[in-house]
Amino acid sequence: MSVATPTQIRIGRRVLPVSNIDKLLYPAADFTKGDVIHYYLRVANVLLPHLKNRPLTLKRYPNGTASLYFYEKRCPIHRPGWMTTTEVKGGKAGAINFCVVNDAISLAWIANLASIELHPLLSRAPKVHQPTMMVFDFDPGPPAGVIQAATVALRVRDFLARLGLQSFPKTSGGKGIHLAVPLNTTVSFDDTKSFSRAIAQTLERQFPDKVVSNMSKALRKNKVFVDWSQNDEHKTTACVYSLRARDLPTVSAPIRWKELEDAVKKNDPDSLTFQAHEVIDRVSEHGDLFAPVLKLKQKLPTHL
Repeated sequence: MSVATPTQIRIGRRVLPVSNIDKLLYPAADFTKGDVIHYYLRVANVLLPHLKNRPLTLKRYPNGTASLYFYEKRCPIHRPGWMTTTEVKGGKAGAINFCVVNDAISLAWIANLASIELHPLLSRAPKVHQPTMMVFDFDPGPPAGVIQAATVALRVRDFLARLGLQSFPKTSGGKGIHLAVPLNTTVSFDDTKSFSRAIAQTLERQFPDKVVSNMSKALRKNKVFVDWSQNDEHKTTACVYSLRARDLPTVSAPIRWKELEDAVKKNDPDSLTFQAHEVIDRVSEHGDLFAPVLKLKQKLPTHL
């Protein structure tokens, strides 16, 4: 990758015009659209395998994270001819042609649209009815925070381990923790949704003062909502390595279990927040901590 001019990016034989690269997308951090594009290209080698063949919903912030945003499922009609798309049928909107980001030039084009956040489906085309993983989102209700979310994530890890399932954590880029359970076997969304819901409800019965499985926000005060509902054919989860639209350019970053344990032990929430430059450094040091999610084959038990 090389910059041909201040308004172009050359990747291989393709030249991508880019616009407004000095525009502040994170005003509080002096982080521009050019910085967003630069970040995504720096982590492309670890990010792209997690986006491969996944229908992608864009979350666009044309005037930055402090302004209005919009979701865009249908791949923009002004897309380049080389941009890959895939049709997904079903849902209220009928058939939708989603963008698919399989290479660095496509990733740069998406970033140039100010799509700060990347939200892929949990399935890959053409088998869009078959999730490759089961996910949990541990969402703390104030005054609970990321340490409480991490504590619950560790309990779910142990619960899953007793069932013979490995799981892999990542930060949400905010106050939560995400957990991925790779499957990569024949399974349905009905299977993963009912299974994850049963785990959330079981945990709620065991720790009623700390965990809630009901989506009602009124029930979440100082508890961690174990969100199982993301295991749905038409829902998306922020991709690993995706920037998040906060005040600072935080990232949904993969993390080792030991790091999560240490953060809880030391009550150190700051150790569970990673900005773009830190993630670039972590990738250089550790590679892709989420790589097992791509290939590890596991089957859901027939019962809890």
